[in-house]
Amino acid sequence: MTVSKIDLLNKQFSRRMFGYSRMEVDQFLLELAEVLGDTADSQKDMRKKIKQLEQSLKEYRQRDETLRDTLMSTQKMVDDLKVAASKEAQLILDEARAKADATVQKGHNRLAQIHEEIEDLKRRRSQFEIQLKGMLKSHLEMLEMSTPEKDKVEELESKLKYLKKVD
Repeated sequence: MTVSKIDLLNKQFSRRMFGYSRMEVDQFLLELAEVLGDTADSQKDMRKKIKQLEQSLKEYRQRDETLRDTLMSTQKMVDDLKVAASKEAQLILDEARAKADATVQKGHNRLAQIHEEIEDLKRRRSQFEIQLKGMLKSHLEMLEMSTPEKDKVEELESKLKYLKKVD
């Protein structure tokens, strides 16, 4: 049974000689004591429950704080890893660029060397052609110069042939 404030204020006892009915008052007091006892027990249970809930809330807040700290640490670690990875990537890129530049430079140097060799070969060819032409020209001149000698040899040969026939 529950008794509210309104019930208490509106409760009326029957009147008897010398006041209220003792039995009704005793009965009401018993009911009221039972309600107050139930309320006190209920209040005690509620306080226990509140303490448990407060303890749970405290634990959850500590967990939340721990999680927040862990999350912050993890985020800082991730940020540090990103920075380190970015630096390492930059170093790798710089090293790759340096190697690429060195390779390109070697290629350019080799190309310049090949061009020099080609130019040297062209000069040699040109000199060879000039020398060959000169030699051919001198041989041709010798051949042309020896035509009178050749004529002499032919004349002598014909004389020899004639003499052979005569003999």
